[in-house]
Amino acid sequence: SMNVIREILDKEEKKRISRKILEALPNWFGIKEAREEYISDCESQYFFAAEKDREAIGFLCLKQTGKDTVEVSVMGILPEFHRQGIGKELFALARQYALEKGFSFMQVKTVQMGCYDIYDDTNKFYKSLGFKEFEVFPTLWDEWNPCQIYVMYLG
Repeated sequence: SMNVIREILDKEEKKRISRKILEALPNWFGIKEAREEYISDCESQYFFAAEKDREAIGFLCLKQTGKDTVEVSVMGILPEFHRQGIGKELFALARQYALEKGFSFMQVKTVQMGCYDIYDDTNKFYKSLGFKEFEVFPTLWDEWNPCQIYVMYLG
C-alpha cells in the first residue's frame, strides 16, 4: 500500500508518534533525557508523519529558528523502513510547506562527517537532499560530537 504523508496538529498525537519512532532508534536516540526533550519539543513544532496502513512509520519536525529560517529539528523512520525513500518523501513535503509559509532557509545539525559511521550516513542523506555545509561548531554539543550545520536556500 502507498505511504501517506500528512501534517499532524494534535499535540498528543505528535508525542505518541515521536515516542514510538524515537524509541525504535536507540543508535541515534538512546539517551533517555535527550529523547524525552525531543518528544516534548515536538509538541510546538510543525510536524509531518509518514503512515503505512494508518500506522506511523516515520516523522519529521520543523522548528522556526528565526524570521526567515526553519530547522529540521528531529526526524526518524522505523528501522525496517530505512532506505525506502520515506525520509526523502517527508523532507519534500516539509520543504514545500516551509516555502509556502514564506521561509527562505532551512538548516539542520548533525555530527560532523568522519566521526561515526551512522552519522556519516546521516550526513550523506542531508547532502543528497541538497543541503550545503555551512559551518562546524566543534564544541556546541561536546568535543566527541562536533556539530555540522547544513543549510539550504528555499527560494
